[in-house]
Amino acid sequence: MTQTDTLTPFRIEIPQADLDDLRARLMHTRWPLPIPGRDDRADFSRGIPQSYLTELAEYWRDGFDWRTQEAALNEHEQFTTVIDGQTFHVVHARSANTEATPLLLAHGWPGSFVEYQRLLPLLTDDFHVVIPSPPGFGFSTPLSGTGWELARTTDAYAEIMTRLGYERFAVHGSDIGSGIAGRLGAVHSERVIGTHVAIDRAVLGLVGTVFPASEGLSEEETAELAVVQASSAAERGYLEMHNHRPDTIGPALTDSPVALLAWIAEKFKSRTDAGYRPPAVDRDQLLAGISLYWFTRSGASSAQFYYEGEHADLDFVMAQVPSAWVAFDTHPLLRRTMDPWGAVNRWSDFAEGGHFPAMEEPALLADDIRAFFGSIG
Repeated sequence: MTQTDTLTPFRIEIPQADLDDLRARLMHTRWPLPIPGRDDRADFSRGIPQSYLTELAEYWRDGFDWRTQEAALNEHEQFTTVIDGQTFHVVHARSANTEATPLLLAHGWPGSFVEYQRLLPLLTDDFHVVIPSPPGFGFSTPLSGTGWELARTTDAYAEIMTRLGYERFAVHGSDIGSGIAGRLGAVHSERVIGTHVAIDRAVLGLVGTVFPASEGLSEEETAELAVVQASSAAERGYLEMHNHRPDTIGPALTDSPVALLAWIAEKFKSRTDAGYRPPAVDRDQLLAGISLYWFTRSGASSAQFYYEGEHADLDFVMAQVPSAWVAFDTHPLLRRTMDPWGAVNRWSDFAEGGHFPAMEEPALLADDIRAFFGSIG
């Protein structure tokens, strides 16, 4: 890796012209012709219903205040640094506690550092929090080239912690970030204190494809797993596009704010504890994250991360440090399928929450993070 070690202070300042352009595009959206019988804003059986999307787009255009969100995001120290030719954006929330533990938070898609707004103040009494954005996400753009997959990104995250002066650190991750956390605990075990991973029941739908097929399940458990897999099959459309055709969906996510809104907002409907009811996350926080994708054109570039992962030849590695998993919207089969070896040191189950616990249940997540890392000191 190219080592310049430079940390350049960064501040979010979206030009007014970009805000005006977004509002104009939303105002001139070319909507599909309505289909008779498809007017139920709560019916997501064919995807995000137009009535729901129209309402959200109108609020984004006329009610959402980006400048308020921007000011809140700028309350935390930020910088950019270049590793192996790629720009990385990093949020650094320092604790006033001199004994605080460095904690790296690793997010995935369609998340961003915005995802941790409600979680950060609950952690900084005990941790110096570091939030890098993966290559192609947010202000870690533009992509410097192809080949930015999980292993390369993991090594870059370790280098970021080095540049901050943190030789030893803790890691929490979810979604793609859970893979980064696990790999950090495996290939940088001499530096990682422990890994903490958040999952939800939707991960069961990926067993046998993304994750190894389960062994030793009873007939009843196998049948139950099959039901979950079948119900989640419809949720994998985005995954197949990202894994195999990111260049096809990318222009729509870059040119049309409503396309981006539909692509991301649907996931916040189907993968939170509200299910297909009103989202369990704050609407302004949701739109702040989607706005970040829009302003940085990272709808297209973030999808490339999936393609790189799907086509990379990475060996499976097991974390060599203490580990904790916390399951939100939990299911009895989660631990049976995700930890068949009994290797996880601490496992927590919560009926609440979903795929975005830092937004849905920040207090539960913060308590679990503190309890785990406090126990391993």
